[in-house]
Amino acid sequence: MIEVGQQVPDATLQEFFEAESGGCSPGPNSFSVSELVKGRKIVVFGLPGAFTPTCSGSHLPGFVNQYEKLLAAGVDEIWCHSVNDAFVMRAWGREQKTEGKVRMMADGVAQWARAMGLEQDLIHRGLGVRAKRYAIVLENGVVTHLFVEEPGKFEVSSADTILEALRS
Repeated sequence: MIEVGQQVPDATLQEFFEAESGGCSPGPNSFSVSELVKGRKIVVFGLPGAFTPTCSGSHLPGFVNQYEKLLAAGVDEIWCHSVNDAFVMRAWGREQKTEGKVRMMADGVAQWARAMGLEQDLIHRGLGVRAKRYAIVLENGVVTHLFVEEPGKFEVSSADTILEALRS
């Protein structure tokens, strides 16, 4: 598993755009993690799946609600990372009103989750391989804070935990 002080591995993530914007075409667009993190402070929170109870009821809404405070704490961007496709992530983002606050980053085949050692096998629950529930602060691609949940828990990866860590 990735650790504090390590550079995050590169992978290709996808983000869905409704309209042409900043050189991106409508629909899914692919991005290299290593390119996106250069010179930036990014909070990434990962979760098992879009539209699931804890993810939709607590985890994602917490980051949407704390957006302004996270920016005030020096964060450049907030990403939601999930092993879902870009179409699902966009629909979920639309429902959760993430536009302009949280980038909904799809990792359809768990490439980045696996590269970081943050994948979990939920095949027995009909979900396949998914990301663990976690939160990371990256500075220029280096992990400065890492919070990984125990299976089935939501205790250490919230937006409030990240804010507290950034303030200390």
